[in-house]
Amino acid sequence: MIVCDGSSLGNGRGETRAAAVAILEYRGARKILGEYLGNCTNQQAEIIAACLGLEALKEPCQVKLISDSQYVIKTMKGEFKRKTNHEFWQRLDAAKKQHKVQWEWTRGHAGHEVQEICDEAARTIAMEGKVEQSRIEKLLQ
Repeated sequence: MIVCDGSSLGNGRGETRAAAVAILEYRGARKILGEYLGNCTNQQAEIIAACLGLEALKEPCQVKLISDSQYVIKTMKGEFKRKTNHEFWQRLDAAKKQHKVQWEWTRGHAGHEVQEICDEAARTIAMEGKVEQSRIEKLLQ
């Protein structure tokens, strides 16, 4: 399972600070990946978060990817048209190419334990920029 979230503080108004986070869960173990993106929109951060999770997989997998972004989930299911962010969608297409992905939406801030951790990590990285991996990993405990 991959749970991912993007955060864009400011989202195009003034100084924007964005980050993407993915949490991979397999057989009870979790791994968290985060990336500071700088000036990106929330939609772009959400796409990159999904990329981070899928790009971390070492071999072809059957995986459930959970996001609170209807934009990402519905676009990947073919329910939304790709009108913008084409270079980001290309990266996600390449990341999912070798995998069988089940795209699942969850409501943000609604008590999904792993999604809440992902959201907190993304907001922390967006606020502070590069954050030590060990500090982000503490959110998993």
